[in-house]
Parts: sequence; structure tokens; C-alpha cells
Amino acid sequence: MRHLLVAVMLSLSLGFALPATAQQAGRLIAAVPVVDSPAGVQAWRVRYWTTNQYGQPLEVTGIVAAPREAIPTRQRRVIAWTHGAWGVAEKCAPSLSPNFFAATAGIDAVSRGYVVVAPDYIGLASPTMHPFLVGPDTAQAVLDGVRAAREIPGAAAGPDFAVWGESQGGHAALWTATTARAYAPDLTLIATAAAAPPTDLAANLRDGSDKNARALLLSFALHSWSTLYGFSMDGVVNRTNEGIINRLAQNNCVSLDKKPKLGTILGILTIVRATKNKDIAKIEPFGSFARANSVDAARVPGPLLIAQSRNDTIVAPSVTRKFAKAVCRRGTALRWIDMTGDHGSSARDSAQETIGWISARFDGTPPPNDCRRI
Repeated sequence: MRHLLVAVMLSLSLGFALPATAQQAGRLIAAVPVVDSPAGVQAWRVRYWTTNQYGQPLEVTGIVAAPREAIPTRQRRVIAWTHGAWGVAEKCAPSLSPNFFAATAGIDAVSRGYVVVAPDYIGLASPTMHPFLVGPDTAQAVLDGVRAAREIPGAAAGPDFAVWGESQGGHAALWTATTARAYAPDLTLIATAAAAPPTDLAANLRDGSDKNARALLLSFALHSWSTLYGFSMDGVVNRTNEGIINRLAQNNCVSLDKKPKLGTILGILTIVRATKNKDIAKIEPFGSFARANSVDAARVPGPLLIAQSRNDTIVAPSVTRKFAKAVCRRGTALRWIDMTGDHGSSARDSAQETIGWISARFDGTPPPNDCRRI
């Protein structure tokens, strides 16, 4: 990650490793400083322990970033940044990308004094299959990342945190919010922000207007779920197209600044044709699994911010708005940011407003409520 410093230095501000004591969830394994981080930012590439929903201990990686300044007398506020879809292959981890800082809207919060914890999630930069859009596993990896960051002296991370994510990370942020109190009672969730979040997974995989993006994301989901849980794709595609789905997922990471290779384009077009008029909500076991990992509006605590572009071609705005209305019916205070950009810029387009909203929640200001105008 941007020329990682390999040598472990004696100074705590430069890097260290800890013994993996009993593989305890939330324990830091190692923190190695990142060279050439942005001006004013110090960062570490971290490894730490988490567990999946079945209690299996797993090693996770990520980036922790903090202001490059003297350690403050008071612990810093924390934002857990939950990234959007980068792919499901091990090589697709955000922390491995030379574009990590440029592509991570959450890093903007460091200049406001925050520690930003950016987990890769399970299975990215580690040999376990990535549980794509699997709510409990992802939420636990995020919460354990916040815990692990507290063991880095130079970060000075406190127990109070907000979670903010984009696209797949919006789904992760909402699941983190629903899971935090039960899984991590040692942490205090202050606020939750989600930009273009998939909420009803089957509806999102069906209703996005960009059929090519929808086919690639469906390939990620089918490959991940069939590999992890043994789900057969027979009800969705034939064996030939199953092989294409697996190759698309294994060989492709999402890149907004590069054109896909010809083989990828042909594979996506094949899956578009093969899954035309297929609704995974009606195909078991995928339908039940999609429902189980959709976000339950009744379980998401406030205060909550949702940013959604009306022109989003990947996460259908109508699905997000339906979810927001369900949240409002529960009486939860909801800040709604209506945008007109594309899906890939959702978090960046709403970053300054989102960071300001999060800061106001840390300051104890009563949250605004836009439910009447959604």
C-alpha cells in the first residue's frame, strides 16, 4: 500500500506488532505505517482479528488514518469508513490499492481531527472468500476494526464512533448500526451515514437501470454466496454461464478509471442475457438469503443520514426512498441528502455535508429530521 514501510521501528508512532492472543475478536495483530500518505495524515496498514456470524475467528486487514500531529490529551473521535464494492477476490482489497486515499471519501474527515478506520472486510487481502453483502459478517469486521484501532497509540482513538459508508459500504454501515450495541457494547455509536446504500438486496439487484453493472454485481453475489454456503446456481444459470460468473468474480476488481477488458465485457453481456427476467427473490436459496441480509428499517437506530442521487443507475433511488420512508415511520430522525450525480461519486458529492452532520452529532446538537419531505 503506497510503498509500505517493511521494517518495524522502535518508535510507537512508526509501527509495531502484537501477539495474536487467543485470536480474540477486536485484537490488533500488527500495524505497519504507510509511507507517502496525504499531507497531514499518518496511516497504518493493520491486521486484526474478527469473527463471522458463526463465531469462526478470521484475520482482517484495513487502513487506520489519523491526523499527523502530537497525540492529544483527549481521545480522538472515530469514523468507521465502510467502502463500496471493489470486488470479491482477495486482490481487490482497498488497502492494497495505490489509489486508496484518492478513492476514499472518508479520509476527508482526518483534516477535521477524526481517526478514520477503513476495514477491507473479510476475505479481501486475506484468503477467505469475501462474504459480499453479508450483513452480520461485515458489521462484525467493522466493529472489530474500531476496537483494534484503539490499540495504536499514535492514533489515540476513543470508544465513540460514527459509521459512514458508500454503496456496498452503505449496506455495511446500516448493518454495523444494527449490530453495534449487541456485538460491541464497549463502543458507543454516535451516528450512522449511508450514501447510495443497497437496502432490499433482491430489489437492488433487480431494479438498477444499468444492466451491465447489475450483472457484474449479481456475479459477485452469486459467486460469493455459492462458494461460502454451497448454494447451487442451477436455478439461475446453466453450468457454462456459472463458469463465466465465477471467472468474472475471480478476475475482476471494480475500477472507475480503467476500461474493462474485452473478455470482461463479453462475460458481462453473456450474464446480462442469461439472467434477463430472472429475479433472485423468487429463486431459492438465494431469495431467502437476500432477504436475511437486507436491512431491516425497524432495527436501524438513529440519528441517521442517507444520501442518494435521483440519477443513480446502480442503486435504484426508488428502493432507497422506500427504505427511508420505512425508517421515518419508526420515528427515527433522518437527514436526507438528495443529489443528482452518478453512483460512483455519491459519498464524495455529499462528503462535506455528511462530515458536518456527524460532527454536530458528536457535539450533541439535536439531529435534523427531513422525514416530511422524503
